[in-house]
Amino acid sequence: MLAKSSLRHPDGAVYFITNEPEENMIVTASISSDGSLRLDRAVAAGGHGLHGVTANNGNTATDGLFSQGSIQASAKGGVLAAVNPGSNTVSLFSINPRKPTNISPLGDPISSEGEFPVSLAFNNDGSRLCVLNGGKVNGVNCYTVDNKTGLVPIRNSLRYLGFNQTTPANGPPGTVSQIIFSADGKKLLASYKGAATAAAPGYLAAWDVQPDGSLSAEHTQIALAQGGMLAFSLTPIPRENAFFVTDPGLGFDIVDLSGRKRDAAVPVSGQMATCWSARSPTTGSYYAIDVAGNVIREVQLDGNLKSTVVGSYSVPAGTAPLDGEVATIRGKDYLYVLGANTTSVEAFSLNGPGQAKRVTAVDIAGPARAAGISIHGANLQGMTTFVPSH
Repeated sequence: MLAKSSLRHPDGAVYFITNEPEENMIVTASISSDGSLRLDRAVAAGGHGLHGVTANNGNTATDGLFSQGSIQASAKGGVLAAVNPGSNTVSLFSINPRKPTNISPLGDPISSEGEFPVSLAFNNDGSRLCVLNGGKVNGVNCYTVDNKTGLVPIRNSLRYLGFNQTTPANGPPGTVSQIIFSADGKKLLASYKGAATAAAPGYLAAWDVQPDGSLSAEHTQIALAQGGMLAFSLTPIPRENAFFVTDPGLGFDIVDLSGRKRDAAVPVSGQMATCWSARSPTTGSYYAIDVAGNVIREVQLDGNLKSTVVGSYSVPAGTAPLDGEVATIRGKDYLYVLGANTTSVEAFSLNGPGQAKRVTAVDIAGPARAAGISIHGANLQGMTTFVPSH
C-alpha cells in the first residue's frame, strides 16, 4: 500500500506504470469528488520494464517507451491492460467499480508476439485489445478480452511493420508511438514518427478490422499534411473521422480520414517537444503536452478543423510532463499528467475553454520509497483513468 488506508468512496482512479527493469508495477491513485488524487497502492504488472535508447542520453532520458498508451482502462469493459516492455508481454486486470484502485489479474500475462510493446488500445466496448510492438520485431497483435480467463489471441491479427529497429528501440525518431481504433471500430491505426526529416516524415499505418477481429493482410500508409514530421499521439476528434496528432518536430497535425481534405500541419511558436495529448469532452479542447518546454497548450478546433491555441499552462521547471488523461468527475473535467522528473502527478481543473488551472501535484517517490517500491523518473510511463458508469 502507498497510503495508510484507501479512500472509502472514490469517484474514479488513475493508473500508470513504473516500467522498472527489475519489476514493472502499476501505481494506482483514487480520485475524490473534487478531482484531487490520493495514492493508493502498487500492483505487480506481471513482467519487467525496459527503457529505450536515445542518441544523446543513452537510456537515462524520460519517456523511455517513446509512446502514449502503455496502460489503458476500459470503463465499459471494467478492465485495465498494461505492457511489460522487458518481458514482451501484456497483462490484463479486472477493476472493482466500487474501489477502482483494487485491480485483480485476469489470466496470466500473454506474449505480445513481438518485442518492446509500448502502446495498447481497447475497442469501444472493451471486448478487444490490440498491442503495438516497437522493438526489433515490430507491428501489432490483437486479443479478445475474456473476463474470466484473460486475453485470447485473435487469429490473423498479428501484423508486422518491418521497421529497421532494435530491442530496446532507438529513438525517438524512427519509433512507433500509439495504437488506436477508429470510432466505428473498422480500422486500427498506429503512428510512426519517421526519421525527423522532410524527406522521411512520419505517417499513420492503418489496417482494416474484420467483424471477427482479424486484420487486413497489409496496412495502408496515411501521410501527414505537407510539413508534418513526427507523428506521435492519436487523439480522436469526435464525429469527424479525424485525429489530433502531436508532432514534436512542429507542434501538432490534423489527420482527416473523412475525405474532406482538412489535414493540416500546425507549427506552434516556442514548442520544444510536444508529444502527448488528451481531449476534454466538457471543454471540447485538446491538451498538447510539451515535455521539453514544461508546458501544456490548450487547442480548440472549429468545424473545419482549423485550430486556435486558447491557453498555455506551465508546470514547474524540470517537471518533464509526459502522458496525460482527462476524467469527468461529477460533471467537471480534470486533466492528470505524469511528471516524470519530479515523480509526481500534476492535476488541472478544466473550468472552461482557456480556463485550466493547476490545482495540485501529488508526490509519487516518497510514498513509493516508504513502501519499498523502486521508482525512477526516467522509467515512469503511461496515464489512464477509470470512472465507473452510474
